[in-house]
Amino acid sequence: MPVLNTAAVSYGLGGIAFLLLTALMLTTWRGRLQGGLLVLAAGVSAAWCLAHVGHALYTVPAYWLLQVGEVARNGAWFAFLLVLLGLGGAAHRAGIALRVVAAAGVLLAAGLVTLALAGHLGWSLGLDRNAFTRLTLMGHLGLAIVGLVLVHQLFRDTRAEHRWALKFLVFGLGGLFAYDLYMYSLALLYNRLDVASWVARGLVNATVVPFVAVAARRNPTWSVEVFVSRQVVFHSTALLGVGIYLMLMAGAGYYIRLYGGSWGGVIQLAFLFLALLLLAALVLSGQARARLRVFLSKHFFKNKYDYREEWLKFNAALSGGEADSAPRDNIVRAFAAILEAPRGVMWVRQSSEHFQPAATYSMPLPGDVTVRPDSALVRFLERTGWVVYLEEFQREPGRYAGLVLPDWITTLREPWVIVPLLHAEELVAFIILARPPTPRTLNWEDSDLLKACGRQAAGFLALLKVSEALADARQFEAFNRLSAYVVHDLKNLVAQLSLVVSNARRHMHSPGFIEDAVGTVDNAAQKMNRLLTQLRKGRVGDGHSRSVNLVAVMQDVVRARAATAVPAPRLDACAEDVRVVAEPDRLASVMEHLVQNAQDATPAAGSVTVRVARSGASALVEVADTGCGMDPQFISDRLFRPFDTTKGNAGMGVGVYESREFVLGIGGSMDVRSTPGQGTVFRVQLPLEEPAPAPATSSSMEMGH
Repeated sequence: MPVLNTAAVSYGLGGIAFLLLTALMLTTWRGRLQGGLLVLAAGVSAAWCLAHVGHALYTVPAYWLLQVGEVARNGAWFAFLLVLLGLGGAAHRAGIALRVVAAAGVLLAAGLVTLALAGHLGWSLGLDRNAFTRLTLMGHLGLAIVGLVLVHQLFRDTRAEHRWALKFLVFGLGGLFAYDLYMYSLALLYNRLDVASWVARGLVNATVVPFVAVAARRNPTWSVEVFVSRQVVFHSTALLGVGIYLMLMAGAGYYIRLYGGSWGGVIQLAFLFLALLLLAALVLSGQARARLRVFLSKHFFKNKYDYREEWLKFNAALSGGEADSAPRDNIVRAFAAILEAPRGVMWVRQSSEHFQPAATYSMPLPGDVTVRPDSALVRFLERTGWVVYLEEFQREPGRYAGLVLPDWITTLREPWVIVPLLHAEELVAFIILARPPTPRTLNWEDSDLLKACGRQAAGFLALLKVSEALADARQFEAFNRLSAYVVHDLKNLVAQLSLVVSNARRHMHSPGFIEDAVGTVDNAAQKMNRLLTQLRKGRVGDGHSRSVNLVAVMQDVVRARAATAVPAPRLDACAEDVRVVAEPDRLASVMEHLVQNAQDATPAAGSVTVRVARSGASALVEVADTGCGMDPQFISDRLFRPFDTTKGNAGMGVGVYESREFVLGIGGSMDVRSTPGQGTVFRVQLPLEEPAPAPATSSSMEMGH
């Protein structure tokens, strides 16, 4: 029973491996003959392995069907190989030999099927049982020889420059048929199958699958889009290596225990402990991982890089990076990750056109090193766009004609590569990376990837520079707009003070005038101090909103404007107390500006009326005049546009815009109705202050309790 279970596991692994290969090929097959035959061979191999699982566990299917299944499996692989030989141009050179081999394979297959069927039906065919068995073994041995001949013919007749693409197929199928040759030769020698060889055959078939998959990846004529991930290959190879290492160490430990005498057990434990420590050191070694990646890239993949993965990682490094790292430092870190460099530093073109160190990765910034734009290094990088390999430059300086390295490069720690960052054919920066601890050979693929990433990073740098300039411009814009608002309010205060000065000549001896003038000057001084404070803080208003009686505010506004200009406004308030939540000074300034505009637009014989009322949950303020009015186009295009004024040098053009922004900011609205020649009505709605919740009475508290 243990042998049967072992056989089921062995052939089960083989069946699963071939099923995965079949699914992979089916999802990418595009109707080509080679791909179809490969799918067929993989599918038949999977079915044959799974049939062995059933036979090992439940003796279903019968043994003679396993014989027929093996013939079918070999026949499918033969058909695939023959098609490859015919399409590869070998048929015209070895056509007769191929036809002989194919005919031999067909005869052997037919003979084996006949023997299997005869054995099932009990036909003796004139043979005793021993001869019957030997003929069957010889037939399978002959099929293994036919397979090896086809594999050898395929490798021999493929041009040397194309053998790279078929190398792993030759390894895989050659090993498969060689194992069959060994197993059936041994069986023919002893006139019976070796149980261990038969059980291990399932695992042998499973190990063939990765070789066939790599070969399919290298031959797009079989399947257009077969993809074997580098990460999967890397981790699978690493796991396989760890498994082989553990098996070898376990075998060595068993040998030590067996022949170590009385110290065998102790030495075995010490040996296994050291073996596990060595394994941990290898697994955690960055140098070992780097060497494994280089080995896999050289021997398993046509391209050195998985460009899709590299591009995604590079862009993620540019946009993300570490939480506390600067965007420019992320650029250096991204390039260092491509070549596994331990350090790097980037020089960026500044506004003075000189290149200065601006970003670094695990390296102190050489702050005193500035590169002029007319230096030989900058001119070479900008003219050629080449990636400079300093070791190659030292060996063959003639390949970098016109390049002269500055002396300060020798002060850097192990400089290795110089990467230019070009944007619109202009050098915006360059990066110097340090030599990695693992020896690495660079070629054209490294150069192309670095140059492509360099242009991407240069665009990122240009965008970063524009974003920083835009942020500075926005700060200046905000400061200028704030200054315009403050100047607008100061203009009104100056007008009040000028009026006091002009009236002082006539009323300076009047005690009442003196008292009013002092109050006006004191009020103006307080307002100017508040405006200066707002300018320093960078915002309009004191930032403290509180409950304000709108009727009282409008009374003060009407009183102040009546003493300043004509026609004098008239207040029409429906109630004594209409409360809103706002900054008192800003609210008064906004309302005063609306009343002033109405006075400016109305002749002395006209009228300006201010109304305050309640409208549902809102407070309503209307400023109506009988002035010149405005047409609809002026209202929609110019009225609320900042810095657009009809008052010439006397106006700032921000009053109405500022008023509307303030009203909208506290949750209100502002509408304008105007008719040219008849007048204008500004309608402002502000949310009423919500009443405070009534305190709970003792009876309600008792009820709640």
